[in-house]
Amino acid sequence: MRNRNLLWAIASLLVVLAAAGGYWLGARNSGRSALPAPASVPTPGPQAPQADAKAQRTVLYWYDPMAPQQKFDRPGKSPFMDMQLVPKYADDTGDAGGSVSIDSRMTQNLGMRTAKVESAAFERQVAAVGTVQADEHRIVTLQARASGWVERLLVRAANEPVQRGQRLAEIYSPEILAAQEEYLLLSGDGLDPGETALRAAARDRLRFLGVSAEQIETLERTRKADPRVALYAPASGIVSELGVREGSQVNPGMNLFTLVDLSSVWVLAQVPETRVAWIAPGARTQARLQAVPGQVFEGRVDYLYPEVDTATRTLRVRSVLRNPGLKLRPGMVAEVTIAGGARRQVLQVPSEAVIYTGARNVVIVAQDEGRFRAVEVRTGMDAQGRTEILAGLEAGQDVVVSGQFLIDSEASLTSALARLDGHQAGAQPDRAQDTASTVHQGEGVVERIDTQSGEVTLAHGPVPALNWPAMTMGFAVEDKTALSRLKPGQTVRFEFKQGKAGGYVILRMEPKS
Repeated sequence: MRNRNLLWAIASLLVVLAAAGGYWLGARNSGRSALPAPASVPTPGPQAPQADAKAQRTVLYWYDPMAPQQKFDRPGKSPFMDMQLVPKYADDTGDAGGSVSIDSRMTQNLGMRTAKVESAAFERQVAAVGTVQADEHRIVTLQARASGWVERLLVRAANEPVQRGQRLAEIYSPEILAAQEEYLLLSGDGLDPGETALRAAARDRLRFLGVSAEQIETLERTRKADPRVALYAPASGIVSELGVREGSQVNPGMNLFTLVDLSSVWVLAQVPETRVAWIAPGARTQARLQAVPGQVFEGRVDYLYPEVDTATRTLRVRSVLRNPGLKLRPGMVAEVTIAGGARRQVLQVPSEAVIYTGARNVVIVAQDEGRFRAVEVRTGMDAQGRTEILAGLEAGQDVVVSGQFLIDSEASLTSALARLDGHQAGAQPDRAQDTASTVHQGEGVVERIDTQSGEVTLAHGPVPALNWPAMTMGFAVEDKTALSRLKPGQTVRFEFKQGKAGGYVILRMEPKS
């Protein structure tokens, strides 16, 4: 009896060992997770067929939407980002219309936002960078009209404010002194007609030598020639140039003082030549300056200069602005907005919804059941964060305004969309795969913008694909027009690749919501 029980125990142990060995071999050959798949719990009622269909979908692999080229054979947390891996199903292959499907949980986790295509009033506006300059119509120069010496200088430094009628200097001039004595000799009573004419000529000579009417009246009243002649400010303003010092000799035609009235100033804006046709004299302008935050200075276009700068392809547009409190100072930089036309009904979308690739402009349209499609559009004006759509969209459509990179990454996995750079999906699979492997993504803060060289400096986070830590570096920008939509301190997502010269070039950028 004992032998029979022993035989049964040995047989049971062999069965257990065989089962364990088979399980170990199967797990080793499959190379995938040995954890059992979670049980599917059927839902009662009409939703049960949908749950069964979802349970029957075949998972090819799991991936991180921000690093889609890396595939995983089991679910879990992404090693690149603080998020769960997403399953890739065998039936997610896109459709004939070139759309791609995105899981709704993914779009919620990444904060994807959409907006409606609207037909609304739109005012054509031109945004440009300008500089504040003195109004040249308000500049006055005082020159010496006779030889002499500066015996007393009352304004001794440039950039000092003066008021109209303020005494600036006293000059001793033998020529003016002689003219005063001649006038006194001819200003007596009982003069014949010839002497009266001489007296009028002597008075005119005094005026031509710079003696004011008040000084001539004082001379007539006191009957005494003054060896010093005073110079008075003809207008209020700032002494921009001081050409003499006390004791200096002066000669006719010598600049003594230059006064600038800053109660009204010019703002010269550099407008692209493609926008000049929108602007006419008298158009409303608004200027905003970082030196005067929160305040808007309004004015009117006064003049369009006749020449285009051949280096920047811009035209100078001059506007006149009132300057209360002298807050606007020559040399300041201003962001200028010029009204370029009447309001009219146009299709428009948020400007952040448009992706500028350099070759074409693309908008991601949201369709039913979590599907998205790239649509090429023709854009018009930009104003107040909105962009006019001339062709490609219809009113009422939903467009994606944030998270376009997620859709682009998903499209690269399925080859259902071009990668928003103009290549046809599947036309050159080897080239597309090579491009996907060399295009990298990042997120950073705009530190500096150089529109002339087409470069932007970003303080970006780590880039795991390149083993980069967080750092600040400069990038060339493929589409230089995108720099005009950036501002220092703005957080952006961007895609970049290594350029032919060895540096890195940004292919696309979008503000982070």
